Amino acid sequence: MTREMWEGNQAIAEAAVRAGLEAYFGYPITPQTEVLEYLSRRMPELGRTFLQAESELGAVNMVYGAACAGVRVMSSSSSPGVSLMMEGISYIAGTEIPAVLVNVMRGGPGLGNIAPSQGDYNQAVHGGGHGDYFPIVLAPASVQEAVDLMTLSFDLAEKYRAICMMIMDGSIGQMMEPINLPEMKPIQRRDWDWATNGKMGKRERHVLTSIYLDPYEEEKTNLRLIERQKQIQANEVRYKEYFLDDAEFVVIGFGTAGRVSLSAVRAAREKGIKVGLLRPVTVNPFPHEVIEKLVSRVSGFLVVEMNSGQMLEDVRLSVKGRVPVEFYGRLGGVVPFPDEILSEIQRVASSKLNAQVNPREAWFERMVAH
Repeated sequence: MTREMWEGNQAIAEAAVRAGLEAYFGYPITPQTEVLEYLSRRMPELGRTFLQAESELGAVNMVYGAACAGVRVMSSSSSPGVSLMMEGISYIAGTEIPAVLVNVMRGGPGLGNIAPSQGDYNQAVHGGGHGDYFPIVLAPASVQEAVDLMTLSFDLAEKYRAICMMIMDGSIGQMMEPINLPEMKPIQRRDWDWATNGKMGKRERHVLTSIYLDPYEEEKTNLRLIERQKQIQANEVRYKEYFLDDAEFVVIGFGTAGRVSLSAVRAAREKGIKVGLLRPVTVNPFPHEVIEKLVSRVSGFLVVEMNSGQMLEDVRLSVKGRVPVEFYGRLGGVVPFPDEILSEIQRVASSKLNAQVNPREAWFERMVAH
C-alpha cells in the first residue's frame, strides 16, 4: 500500500468518510476548519449529508437528531466551539445514542489563541456538560494514529451507545505526515432496535429522550451509564509503552506531549538514564491498572502535558501516593521542546523525590522562578 502525504485535519475527514460517515454537521473554527472544508466537497460528491450550521449549538443538535435515526454522524470543532456544544453533548449522553466528535484543541481559556494546547482534557474526560456521563475519549499522537482511531471511534460509539470524542491538539490537525488510509466501507444503515428510523407498521414506536421527570427513573439511567462505563474500562483501555522493561522511573504523556516526550526519553536513554514512557491512547478509559502495576517496580513518575496538570490528577489517583509524581507542563499553546523534557528527566533522575510534595505547586514555583 502506497503511503501519501496528508494534512491531519483532511486525513481524519477522509478516514471518517471511509469509515461510513453518513452525515456531518459543523461550524468553522481554527485550527479544525479544514475538516469542515474537506467534507463540504467530499460528502456531497458521495451523495451524503453535509451541512454548515449557523453555530456550534446548531451543529451538535443536528448531530443529536441524526444519531437518533441510527446513522453514522459526527461533528468537529475546536476548544471554544466544543464548550458551546456541551449542553447538546450532555443530551446525547443522556439519550444513550452513539455520536462521534473531534476536538482539535487550541489555547485557552476564553477565546485564547489558535496555537496547540491540551487544556480540554478535563472537559472531555470528566464530562464537561451537566450530569454524570462518561464519554469515550481517544488521544492520538500522530496523523496515522488519528486516522486509525477514526474508524474505531464509530465502532466504539455504536458498541456502547455512547459519545466517542477524539481530542488532538492543533499540531496534529495542521501537520502533514505520510499515512496509509483505510479501505472505503459502504454505508450500512443498521436496523438498531432503538433507532427512530420509521416503524413502517412493523414494530412499536421508538421514543428517545434525555428527560426523566421521575427522579427514580433518572437514577436508573445514571446507574446504567455507570455500568456501561465499567464495561468500557474493563475492555477498551489502549496505550503505548516504550522502554518500560527496565525503567527505573516513567514519563507519562498523551498526544503531542507524549510524542515529544518519546524523543526526550530516547535522548535520556543515550545518556544512560533508565527511563520509560507510557502514552495513553484512551484517556477515558484511563490506564489505571497499568500505572498501578508500574508503581510496584519504579521509583516515580513524571507527567508531561500542554496544560496546568489535568491528566496529572488521574495519574495521582492511580499512584495513590505510593511513589513520587512529578509534573512538567507548558500553557497557552506553547509546545514543549524535547530538550526541556530531557532537563526535567535529568532533574528527576538526580533528585531525592518526596511523594508528599504537591507536583503542581512545585512545578508552578519552578516556572515562576524561571
